[in-house]
Amino acid sequence: MSTVTAEAAREHRVTIRTLASRKRKAKPFTMLTAYDYTFARLFDEAGIDVLLVGDSLGNVVQGEATTLPVTLDEVVYHTRMVSRGVRRSLLVGDMPFGSYQVSPEDAVRSAIRLVKEGGAHAVKLEGGKHVAAAIERIVAAEIPVMGHVGLTPQAVHRMGGFRVQGRGEARERVLADARAVEAAGAFAVVLEGVPVDLAHEITAALSIPTIGIGAGRGCDAQVLVMHDMLGLSDWTPSFVKQYANLGALASQAARAFADDVVNGKFPGDEHGYE
Repeated sequence: MSTVTAEAAREHRVTIRTLASRKRKAKPFTMLTAYDYTFARLFDEAGIDVLLVGDSLGNVVQGEATTLPVTLDEVVYHTRMVSRGVRRSLLVGDMPFGSYQVSPEDAVRSAIRLVKEGGAHAVKLEGGKHVAAAIERIVAAEIPVMGHVGLTPQAVHRMGGFRVQGRGEARERVLADARAVEAAGAFAVVLEGVPVDLAHEITAALSIPTIGIGAGRGCDAQVLVMHDMLGLSDWTPSFVKQYANLGALASQAARAFADDVVNGKFPGDEHGYE
């Protein structure tokens, strides 16, 4: 019989309170994207604190050039798969383009779907001051919200490409967006593609955790897209550290399988049934 109590098990589960405590204690935490059960289970068991079902699935799963075509139905579907592999991590579902821009009411409906149908513990949406009302309404519906400012991929056309944000006169705008996200009730905010010194300034200015991606070491946490980190992408941003080259291993394994079949080495006697 297990000696682990339900209370002890809950203490080991990552919640938004866990992340707030990490901020206060200056203990960094980790976040990775995941899009299916298998990798969610592996990352959860590895101790990753937050799993994000990102709309980046448009790029790395669907092969799209941007995240804009991704639908809410698709994110709900992938979030539901990921939720089955999660035991400890905080699960965040990304709100894709079009699911929250029309009105705060639409934003609440979309967030509710990610929680009820997808099993998400929290949702993430991009933008600063202009999405503050949506954040407030979602939080009022008892759903935790993670913000995202700086380089926001859903605004790729406005930005004129995937460009670093927060240089020169734009610095104050990014800082104001981060403050607006916090004031609206977000429990954390992603800082993507901003100068290192600006990310450090925002992290010091906010009481909520900052999660950096291409924003340097001054943030409270770090996030990477799993395909970039594992070497599964055909192109990797310069800010990424690649911790494995699974793409090369998978290609090598596929070639070895093909060679064995063509040369009569597979299947062997041991691979069949009497």
